[in-house]
Amino acid sequence: MTSFRYKEINRLVGKALHKYDMIEDGDRILVGLSGGKDSLTMMWFLNERLSRIPITYKLFAAYIDPGFDGDGGKILEDYCKRAGYNIRIENTDYGIQAHSKENRENPCFLCSRLRRKRLFEIADELGCRKLALGHNKDDIIETLFLNMCYSGEISTMVPAQPMFQDMFTVIRPLAFVDEDLIKRFAEEQEFPIVTNPCPTSGVSKRKDIKQLLKKLYISNKKIKGNIFRSLSNVKEAYLLKQ
Repeated sequence: MTSFRYKEINRLVGKALHKYDMIEDGDRILVGLSGGKDSLTMMWFLNERLSRIPITYKLFAAYIDPGFDGDGGKILEDYCKRAGYNIRIENTDYGIQAHSKENRENPCFLCSRLRRKRLFEIADELGCRKLALGHNKDDIIETLFLNMCYSGEISTMVPAQPMFQDMFTVIRPLAFVDEDLIKRFAEEQEFPIVTNPCPTSGVSKRKDIKQLLKKLYISNKKIKGNIFRSLSNVKEAYLLKQ
């Protein structure tokens, strides 16, 4: 029996894929696996739908190990082997570099930039022109608030984003899916969630924004949906001129 969570995530993933024309017949797609619930759920759905759609595409997974202590790479490698996924484990020192005294930037910013750069390099090596990332609806809303509060701009991640003069396209199949729904599905599937080994994972501006939004959502259940809808309902005439 298929669960409600499966049906709802499948519906929302299908909606995002079709609305933004994310995947075409013959695509080679690199899936960025972090070991978290989001990327594992995304990989599961992208793989599962291959058996029931009229087009075909190839999936390749990659995990960028930031270099901290832990066995995340081994856990993911074992899981992917059981699931029949192709995965590439990249051992790096990006996390160590980001937390070094020489780094004057935000550790999260530098580590994320280095890992993303490596994913594009791997995609190019494998002939993939699509890079799938597991950002969800909550991530998109939080990024909007992060950019407003800390960058002074109104912008966020988009479900399909051409990069490097259209050489690659970043796709986010979970863009319409709530984080809580993904969490429950991951628990249902008993995914081997890898604990984030980063020493600053529990302290971030994103976590502050998440807590702020959580209070708003509790006060009014319509707020989250309204914020998300506002991202495609922009009235430029009522914004300030530069």
